Amino acid sequence: MPMSKGSRVAVALTGLVAMLLVMVVAGVLFIQHEVKERVIAALGPLGSADTIDVGLKTIRLTNVRLRAPANWPAADPFRADTVTLEPDVRELIQRRIHVRNVEVTGFNMTVLRTKDGTVQLLPNLRQTLNETANTGASDASASEAAPLPREKIVDHVEFQRGTFVFYDLTVSNPAYQVAITDASATIDHIHLPDLNEPTALAVNGSIKGPSHTGTVSFGGWIKIASKDSQTTTTMRGVDVRTLDPYLLRKAGAKAQVTGGTLDLKVDSTVRNYHLHAPGVVTVHHLQLADTGNPVDTFLSIPTKAAVAALKKHGDDITLHFVLEGNLRDPKFSLNESLLTKMSNGFAEALGVSVAGVAKGAGETVKGIGNALLNLIGKEPADAQHPSRSSP
Repeated sequence: MPMSKGSRVAVALTGLVAMLLVMVVAGVLFIQHEVKERVIAALGPLGSADTIDVGLKTIRLTNVRLRAPANWPAADPFRADTVTLEPDVRELIQRRIHVRNVEVTGFNMTVLRTKDGTVQLLPNLRQTLNETANTGASDASASEAAPLPREKIVDHVEFQRGTFVFYDLTVSNPAYQVAITDASATIDHIHLPDLNEPTALAVNGSIKGPSHTGTVSFGGWIKIASKDSQTTTTMRGVDVRTLDPYLLRKAGAKAQVTGGTLDLKVDSTVRNYHLHAPGVVTVHHLQLADTGNPVDTFLSIPTKAAVAALKKHGDDITLHFVLEGNLRDPKFSLNESLLTKMSNGFAEALGVSVAGVAKGAGETVKGIGNALLNLIGKEPADAQHPSRSSP
C-alpha cells in the first residue's frame, strides 16, 4: 500500500532529524577530542593526569602531576587532586584558547628562588604554553595535536585547600624551605603571551613555626611584562625562628633566637622600574640565648647587652622603614643613610647605646636591607650582580 504524502513527509523529517542528531553527536565528539588533545599538549611530556573527563561545559582532570626538571629541589613542581577547566567552546572551535575559569583543589606547588634571585614556578608548563604555531608546519605534522595558539586568555584561576612550598637558594644551599599551608589563592586576567595588562593576585595561608603558627596574605596587581605593580604583603604572628635566615643571619646576627613572633606589612609600588615600598615590622616577645661569648652579636649589639635591654624594654619592638630604588639600575642598593637608621632603630628601640655602630656596620646594614627585600620578593643588588659590589 503506497504511503500518503503526509507519511512521506514525516519519514523525510524523521530522517533529517536523525541526520542532524548524528552530525551534532559527531561534532560534540570532535570537539571533545580536540579539547582533550589540547589539554594533553598543554601538560607536555613531563605532565600527567589519571583521568581527563571532557563534558559539555567543563574539563575535569584528576591526580594531576607535573614532574620536575633537572636540579629542581622537589620531586614535583605541581600536584593537584583535581583541576577543573571551563573553556569558551566557541573560541576553541575557532582555534583560540579562552578559559573562563580554572579551579584547582588539593594542590601542592613548589616555587624556587635561584641563587641570582630569579623566581621560578611551573617550569615545564610555562615552556609548553610558550610553544606556538611559529614552530612551523613540519613540526605540527609530526604530532597528533595541532600547535597551541599563540594567544591565550584565562579569566579566573582559583586554588583551594593546598600548600605553597618556597625553596630559597639565596639563603642557603641546599635551599631553605618555607611552607604556606592551608593556602588559597586567586588570579584574575592572564593574557598570554603579551602579559602587558594588569593581573590581579590574592594569596592567603598559614606559616607553621616551631612554637607558633602565623598567617600571611599577599594581594594586588602586577603587569608582568613591564614589572609595574601595586601589592600589599601582610604577616601576623609568624614565628621569628621560621624567618630567622632572612631577618637575622643575613643581618649579621650571631645570637641564637629562642622565641618570638613577627608582624609585617609592606605596601609596594613599582612604576617604570622604580620601587617605593613603605612598611612596618613589629617583633613580639623576642627571646635571645645568652651564650656568654663576648663576640656574639644581635644586629651589631653585643648579645649580653641585647638580652639585658630586652628584659627592661618589654615585649614589642617596632620599626618603620621605606624601601626605595630603581630596579633597572645594576648598582641598585638601598640608601645607606636610611639603612643605617634602620639598623640603629632596633638598638634605639631597645635603649642600647650604639656609638660607633654607624661607622662599622656597613655589612650589617646591607644585610638588613637584603632581608627586607627578600620578604617582598625583590632580590638584593648583590645577588643580581655577584661580580660587582654595592657601594
